[in-house]
Amino acid sequence: MAEEIISKGENKKEKYEELVPQIAALLQGESDVVANMANVAAALKQVFGFFWVGFYVVKEDKLVLAPFQGPVACTRIGFGKGVCGTAWKEKQTQLVPDVDKFPGHIACSSASRSEIVVPILVNKTVVAVLDVDSEHLNSFDTTDARYLTMITELLSDSFIL
Repeated sequence: MAEEIISKGENKKEKYEELVPQIAALLQGESDVVANMANVAAALKQVFGFFWVGFYVVKEDKLVLAPFQGPVACTRIGFGKGVCGTAWKEKQTQLVPDVDKFPGHIACSSASRSEIVVPILVNKTVVAVLDVDSEHLNSFDTTDARYLTMITELLSDSFIL
């Protein structure tokens, strides 16, 4: 079944407010986590035009690249390493206005300038992270954190422990 994501919002908040229920509808009835991550990444890329948006899933002691939209990315990230590994370790969203100022930042692409990483939790355990990069400084704020968290909470139902 083909789906269409519609966005007429004029600002970031309006776009998220339109997108969240569309993602909820897209995920409804689909239990495959890979399919759901792929569609969420595509929807975010389509609506916001992010430089890179995708997922890393926890496999043993690493975050492993999962569905994404954008240029080739790092394949494995260690616990507590870089922005993604820090979000995993701290179980908290990481909002980074300038990646060059983040201690231990892993530069998968030199074009990435700012980043937000939201952990996906199931039963208080991080099972994956949503990683979004921008080629501009200061691209993300608390609005992104709030709505991306809503989206990851919708997606968390797809993960089975």
